[in-house]
Amino acid sequence: MTATTTFAPPPAGMVSAPGTPSVLGRLRWAVVDTGTITKRNLIAYTRNPEALFFSTLQPIMFVLLFRYVFGGAIHIPHLAYIDFLMAGIFIQSVAFGGIGTAVGLSEDLQKGLIERFRALPMNRAAVLAGRTTADLVRNVFVVLLMTGVGAAVGFDFPNGALPFVGAVALSLLFSYALLWGFAFIGLMAPNSETAQVIAFPILFPLIFASPAFVQTSTMPGWLRTFAADQPIGVVVNAIRVLMVGPRAGLGSAGGHVLAALLWCLGFLAVLAPLAVWRYRRT
Repeated sequence: MTATTTFAPPPAGMVSAPGTPSVLGRLRWAVVDTGTITKRNLIAYTRNPEALFFSTLQPIMFVLLFRYVFGGAIHIPHLAYIDFLMAGIFIQSVAFGGIGTAVGLSEDLQKGLIERFRALPMNRAAVLAGRTTADLVRNVFVVLLMTGVGAAVGFDFPNGALPFVGAVALSLLFSYALLWGFAFIGLMAPNSETAQVIAFPILFPLIFASPAFVQTSTMPGWLRTFAADQPIGVVVNAIRVLMVGPRAGLGSAGGHVLAALLWCLGFLAVLAPLAVWRYRRT
């Protein structure tokens, strides 16, 4: 008597030519690989607590500096300065933290880790997606920490909890879009020092020539339009109107949030493929 073996048909969506992964199979492969790289980077953070400490120390110092040194000199009509400040602190924290993405990828490139990853049978985008996802998790921690520090020095959530959660989500989305740009810089730079030198001058004027820390009405006319319409200025205004509400003096939140979302999605649509393209050519 011979046994008869019955093979079940493949699930819908998994049918493909022999030896060729299906679309669903490639997607599952990419997700698993991204999760593995994300875990690897998160474990690396726990083994280097000094780096995490200094990446969070800077925004804490900014909160205290602006709150107690400049807060008495900067007057915002109908609004406590700490309530005005928090939107800028959020964006400043996640944006400058992204420089670590450029530096980290450049160091991985120097150490030969990128070449090892490229030699493995893994999804090409997973290395960058895993790195940016791990750094997004770090930014979640930083934003939560800044929320606690802000509350400790007087921030009282003037527009309620739900809009504040929306502001946090928007700041994290913007940070994730920026991380892909930093990943591109890290892969382009010949070493980690150069990556930092390239990234910092791009961020510094965009953050400080924006409504992050002062009202644009106090700026010269030639700078005012740029400060309000450049991407960081748009996102800061959207986050501020969500946090503060009508007292921000910015009008309805809908238009500001829509403009910020368009910037975020536009950055993702351009920077993510650009970084993956550079990774493939590295």
